[in-house]
Amino acid sequence: MTITASRDEEGHRYASDAPLLVARTTSAGKAAHHVYVGALELDMLLGDIRSLKEKRSVIKPILADLKKLGVASSEVGDPDLLRRSHLGIAAVSGDAGHVHAVLDTCERHVAARPEIELLSARRRILGPED
Repeated sequence: MTITASRDEEGHRYASDAPLLVARTTSAGKAAHHVYVGALELDMLLGDIRSLKEKRSVIKPILADLKKLGVASSEVGDPDLLRRSHLGIAAVSGDAGHVHAVLDTCERHVAARPEIELLSARRRILGPED
């Protein structure tokens, strides 16, 4: 799967299949400034891994591809478990729909990789009401 990241007129990064950032307005016509933070946790089973070096060779390209989408990502589980990996992914935007779209793209991208099996995905979105 090829990931492409683009920039809108203001220089904001977005995934190719995610909507652009949209400013919300109040009833007075002024832009409302809200921050939405999305967190995605992925639990994965890796293929026939025999060493930590092999595990890094699978995880590192996944993290590099996620970086192209403009998200923060890291292996957050126990790094000494050879065949399991737990990734944490975070996205921040002024539009909740954009956060959902970016996290959807990240989840689809990881799930499409043939060398891993996605066991579970858990998502949280925090907004101005939280």
